[in-house]
Amino acid sequence: MKLSRREKYAVIAAGFFICLFILMRLVVFPFMEKKERLEKNLQVKKKILTEMLVLKSEYNDLKKNAEQSKIRFAQRSQGFTLFSFLDKLAGDAGIKQNISYMKPSKSEQKDSQFKLSAVEMKIQGINMKQLTPYLYMVETSKNSVFVRRVSITKKGEGEEGFIDVVLQVETYEI
Repeated sequence: MKLSRREKYAVIAAGFFICLFILMRLVVFPFMEKKERLEKNLQVKKKILTEMLVLKSEYNDLKKNAEQSKIRFAQRSQGFTLFSFLDKLAGDAGIKQNISYMKPSKSEQKDSQFKLSAVEMKIQGINMKQLTPYLYMVETSKNSVFVRRVSITKKGEGEEGFIDVVLQVETYEI
């Protein structure tokens, strides 16, 4: 079968386009798709890495705080109890005679070596000038004691300004 020159060029052109199509389908397109997949994976891995760095920073902060807490707990006087500490501060602030009750409690913390020690106390018939120094002494002590809740109710209608206070004070113990 003899082909004319024009037909030969058409067959060669068709063969070239078929080879080009096969080359594109088998080599170029898979290469480009793999490159896109790798770029997407790289972006995902970068995002995961930044999240891990943030978590590492948070972990280091928590670890540092835990170490500082251990140091503060170790600096407490031997036999420290929250109940006796609050009782002593009440005596120092001059409100010990106004305490109507103190209820201590302790609870184990899940997944922690620390115990939560709490004291709920009711102080009756004091004024704000007596309460303020007491709260200041509690909050600024080096024993890592903090006031969880304060409930203040006005006592009577007089201008003396007497109040009843219920405090919930907490600390952690080893």
